[in-house]
Amino acid sequence: MADDLRLALDAALAGAAVGLRHFAALAGLPREVKTDGSVVTAADRAVEARIREVLAAARPGDAILGEEHGETAGAEGRRWIIDPIDGTHLFVEGDDRWLVLIALEERGEISAGVAAVPAQGRIWWAERGGGAWEGRIQDGRILGEHRIRVAGAGPVELAGSRLGVVPDWGRDTVAPLIEAADERGWAVQPALLVARGELDLAVQTGGQIWDFAATSLIVTEAGGDYRGLDGRTRPGPGAALYSRSAELVDNALKVLNAR
Repeated sequence: MADDLRLALDAALAGAAVGLRHFAALAGLPREVKTDGSVVTAADRAVEARIREVLAAARPGDAILGEEHGETAGAEGRRWIIDPIDGTHLFVEGDDRWLVLIALEERGEISAGVAAVPAQGRIWWAERGGGAWEGRIQDGRILGEHRIRVAGAGPVELAGSRLGVVPDWGRDTVAPLIEAADERGWAVQPALLVARGELDLAVQTGGQIWDFAATSLIVTEAGGDYRGLDGRTRPGPGAALYSRSAELVDNALKVLNAR
C-alpha cells in the first residue's frame, strides 16, 4: 500500500472518530443553513479540521481543498480533497449512512480515495492501478480487508438494471433514467454498492468535486465507469453517473439526453 493511501486512510479514521463523537450527541449540535440551502454543523468543521491536521503534519507542502474550510495553497500538482461529512442532512437526522470522503489529486488525476461510513463501521478505498478494497472499522483499525469488483454480468439496457439514486432532491433532472431502470433502496452510498457489485448503476443528482473525487476512483478501480452527465470523466460540479460498464453509462446518457 502506497504511503499516500496509508495517509488518506489514517486521516479518514481520525476524522471518523471525531464525527462519531458528534453523532452520539446530536441533540446538542448547533445547525446552520449555508447560502446554497444545505445544512452545516460544528461536526462538519471539526471533522475537516482533524483531517487537515493529520494531512498537514505528514505532507506540509501539499494543497488541501475542503468543503468547509476552502483551499489552502501548496505544492503544484498535489491536492487533497475533503468532504468531512457527506450527507449532513442524514447525519443530523440520526441516519447512519453519512460518509467521510478523502481523495488525493495529482496533476489533475485522482490517485487515491477513501470513503468511510463511520456509523456503520465500514470503509472503502482505492489507489490508481491498485484496485478497490473494502474493510471494517473496529477500535480505530481496519480489519477484514478484501478486494471488490463491480458486477461481472447483467443487462446492458436500462430495463432490469439495478439503480440507486442519491440524494432525494433533484430527482426530476434524471426522471427518465429512474423510469427506465429498476430503482433500489440503499444502505450505503449507491456508488459504493456499484463498486461492490450490488447495483448496476448509480446517479448522484448534484455535487461538487469533493462529493465525487474518492468514489469516482473507487468505482473505476473496481472495474466500473464514472462520468458526469456532460460526459466528463474527471470529478467536478454537477450530476454524475457510476456504472458497472461504460456501455450501460452510454445507454443512460442517451436516455437523459433524449429529454
